Amino acid sequence: MPNVIAITDFSAPELDAFARLTERELLHCCEPGDGLFIAESPNVILRALDAGYEPVSLLMERKHIAGQARQVVARCGDIPLFTAELPVLTQLTGFQLTRGVLCAMRRRPLLPAEDVCKHARRIAVLEDIMNPTNLGAIFRSAAALGMDAVLLTPACCDPLYRRAVRVSMGTVFQIPWAYLGSEPADWPHPGLERLRALGFQTAAMALCDDSVSIEDPRLMQVEKLAIVLGTEGDGLCARTIADCDYTVKIPMSHGVDSLNVAAASAVAFYQLAVKRA
Repeated sequence: MPNVIAITDFSAPELDAFARLTERELLHCCEPGDGLFIAESPNVILRALDAGYEPVSLLMERKHIAGQARQVVARCGDIPLFTAELPVLTQLTGFQLTRGVLCAMRRRPLLPAEDVCKHARRIAVLEDIMNPTNLGAIFRSAAALGMDAVLLTPACCDPLYRRAVRVSMGTVFQIPWAYLGSEPADWPHPGLERLRALGFQTAAMALCDDSVSIEDPRLMQVEKLAIVLGTEGDGLCARTIADCDYTVKIPMSHGVDSLNVAAASAVAFYQLAVKRA
C-alpha cells in the first residue's frame, strides 16, 4: 500500500527533489551513489520501472492516486507518495505538471560504450547536443526508427534531465546509451578510434562540398554504421567531419539550407537503419 502524505509544509526536506534541487544537484545528491532523476507522467514512469529503475518517492494530484496513476502507485510499493491539488503542486514545483504525476528515481551506474554497442549495427553519436528538448526528440526517433544505441560526447545534455526524459516519452529507458568519455578532450579523439575498434564506420551529417547524399547506396552496404550528428546551430566541428569515413547530407529544396538537428536525425535514422522484415 502507498504511504500517502498530504503536503502541508512546502519546506519539508522530503520534497527537495521535486521543489528545490536543480538537475545538476539531483545528479550529485546521493554521492557516493549515482544520484536521482525525475520522471514525469504515468507512461514515462512505467517505462522507467520496466527498465529496472528504482522509485524513491512520488508526487501527484490526489485524484490520480486511484485514477490514471493507479498502475504506477501499485508498482511502487510503500514509498512516500506526496499529494495535493494541482495549484499547490504547480506552486511547489514552479512548473505545470504533465498529467500531474512525478517520480523521483535512482540513477544506475553508466555502462561503457563498448558494452552498449556490443551487438549494435546502427548507432547514433551525438556531438555536444545541449538542448534537452532536442536530445529527447532524438532519442525518441532513435528508438522508433531502428537505432540500436545512442552514444553521447561529454558535453551533451544529460538524457535523464526531466525535460529530455519527458520529450523522449520515456524512450531514454528503452534504447541503450552511454558517453564516449568523460572529458571534452575525449572527443573526437580518442572517441572515433573507440568506434572504429568496435567495427563501426562513421557518417558525419553535414552540408559540405564533398558530402554524399543520404540515399547513396554505399551507406546501406556498411555492416556497422555510426551516424554522427552535431550541436544545434553550429553543427559538427570541422575536425569531426574531416575524420569521419563519410560526410552525408540530406538533399534540400525550396532554398532551405538545413533542418533542426532533431528533424535531421529522424530522416537519417529512417533512411540508414538496417531494414528488417
